[in-house]
Amino acid sequence: MNLTAEIVAALVKILIIVGTIMLIVPMLVWLERKVLADFQARVGPERVGPFGLLQTFADGIKLLFKEDVTPSHVDKFLYLLAPVVMMIPALTVLAVVPFGSHFKIGAYDISLIVADVPVGILYVLAITSLGVYGIVLSGWASNNKYSLLGGLRSSAQMVSYELPMGLAIIVGVLMSARNGGTLSLASIVASQDGGFWHWNFIVWGPIGFAAALMYYTCGVAETNRAPFDLPEAETELIGGYHTEYGSMKWAMFFLGEYANMVNVSAILITVFFGGWMSPIPVQLFPDGSILSAMGSIFWFVAKIFVVIMVYLWLRATLPRLRYDRLMGFAWKGLLPAALVNVLLAALVLTLCYSDRQPGERSAAPQPAPTRVGAAAVRPGEIR
Repeated sequence: MNLTAEIVAALVKILIIVGTIMLIVPMLVWLERKVLADFQARVGPERVGPFGLLQTFADGIKLLFKEDVTPSHVDKFLYLLAPVVMMIPALTVLAVVPFGSHFKIGAYDISLIVADVPVGILYVLAITSLGVYGIVLSGWASNNKYSLLGGLRSSAQMVSYELPMGLAIIVGVLMSARNGGTLSLASIVASQDGGFWHWNFIVWGPIGFAAALMYYTCGVAETNRAPFDLPEAETELIGGYHTEYGSMKWAMFFLGEYANMVNVSAILITVFFGGWMSPIPVQLFPDGSILSAMGSIFWFVAKIFVVIMVYLWLRATLPRLRYDRLMGFAWKGLLPAALVNVLLAALVLTLCYSDRQPGERSAAPQPAPTRVGAAAVRPGEIR
């Protein structure tokens, strides 16, 4: 594939990812309203569009044309910068996540990933950690004590839960190493080929399951969702870090929050649940065909949908934690458990797979190479 074709393909994939996120956020808001209404024996949105589907789009139009007020007492530059800092990392995480297999158009073989970088996991951890700056800046720049408390709560919460989250991901990487997986997310998906019994959450018994559960718990806390939504805590802090925001600036915070829900779900299924792969390895369409690629995208989206539904189930079921219990759960519960889990995973990898060469796979079926740019890349290889 020549340079021009690579650039065009990358731009198209970027537009698809960003456009999908911008479209899926209003649908997630509608889905959350409907699911919570079902849990609480209510109707939910029903008047704007069929089944109320256009309600959130109407809300977006309202916010777009609502008067944009900037309080006089704020630090204007940082006040305006905070929503942007919150939103941009949420839109860039999926650049290294494979959302499907590959397909051929003439002589070109296009893989469904924007950039398969060798250190994709490190990129994800680095970018997701930047989201806290938007919340802290908004709380500090608002020059409001309630906003400041919300920002400080969020910074302490996100820093605390990033530690066990990173350790849980390390367990997934160690488990993928048994089949040639590296820090590349594409290689981690490829290492789980062969059916759901090869997925990382199940292959080493309770080790993988515990890592997946800890990662998801930390992900819920990282996205400030119930029962970990202490930075907003309207009963204590009015609205938390976004008290002084309105119009589209306020909407950008929630765009970032819902986009981060998608990001956490995508990383969870990529590292622990086989990514875009089908639970049962039955090939219905030829490898490299459009239909085969669409099937892989279907499984990727379906898994994300299931994880999002668990998000909504938790919000409808669990009450908000007390702040000291929230921090104690991270430092006294999750962090020691994550450390022990990493040691167990390293022990299993050393005892059972120490004789395997780097990049070597087990007896699981060898998937076909996927093309990223000009050269074919097999699982375990670093281009």
